Amino acid sequence: MTTRTAREVAETYFTAWEAGDFDALRGVLAENVDFVGALGTASGVDEALAGLKGLGRVLEKIDVKVRVAEGGEVITWFDLCTSVAPPTPTANWMHVEDGKVTRIRVTFDPRALLAGFEAQNAAGSLSAEV
Repeated sequence: MTTRTAREVAETYFTAWEAGDFDALRGVLAENVDFVGALGTASGVDEALAGLKGLGRVLEKIDVKVRVAEGGEVITWFDLCTSVAPPTPTANWMHVEDGKVTRIRVTFDPRALLAGFEAQNAAGSLSAEV
């Protein structure tokens, strides 16, 4: 069995997330994956998938600009395109061991996305009242 490169694992991660294929996404995440990002943290594969599913509800596209890999380290620079905010420039660093993502760090300016979530929630509560 050939272990996939860190770059291949990152490509699978982003392709699966964009497609909403959480079984494939689970397949590239280590059981003890550690995630820290602008919107929260997660410890373990179940928490990480819950966070990715949550953001996945508004995810429209992941527009990858560049991916750089060296050994087990991969940085992906992309625009996070959602239904609630303009495209958000995002940097994602992940560490891959034995074909599985063990650590993820994500950074972006969350203000537009948070405002979009707030507006979406306000619209939802208004429609519920009518």
